[in-house]
Amino acid sequence: MYDLLHRPGEMRERTLSVTVPDDLGTEIIAVKAGSVLTAELRLESLHDGILVSADVRGTASGECVRCLIDVEQPVEVEIQELFAYSEDEAFDYAVQVDMIDLEPVIRDAVVLSLPFQPVCQEDCLGLCPECGVRLLDNPGHEHEAPVDPRWAALAGLEGLGGEGSSQKEDVAGTGTGATEEKR
Repeated sequence: MYDLLHRPGEMRERTLSVTVPDDLGTEIIAVKAGSVLTAELRLESLHDGILVSADVRGTASGECVRCLIDVEQPVEVEIQELFAYSEDEAFDYAVQVDMIDLEPVIRDAVVLSLPFQPVCQEDCLGLCPECGVRLLDNPGHEHEAPVDPRWAALAGLEGLGGEGSSQKEDVAGTGTGATEEKR
């Protein structure tokens, strides 16, 4: 990179393959430590510093937030950042001792490109809330309609009714077998 410093108009293209030292992401999905990220770099010398343009590619792995199976997703990020010659507040990054540190730029871009809630496929149905079976594997999966626990005790009274239980007293209480309800 020394040949680019303070030579506006000069340009170099490089391809870097780097092994990720630590996980880049969250517990749910990340580019795991030991994975390889490939960066196609273009370094251009300007009056103010060095403009770095890069296409970074790799693979993130994690689990589907709906059904909890393992997923792998490609990561593709484009980066364009100016590394200034001077330590000025107007620039986020600076050239230091004839070198530029791409690690924080790549890390930030990769982590921000990862999905917040990764899914194995867009129409993933998730897990059954009662038994935990994966609904995509069992499309017709059903359970009996749940009985409200407040009414469960009345379920045993269904066949206990006698002869007079189907007839209701009328409002006056005459017991004539009229079907009017008390209100």
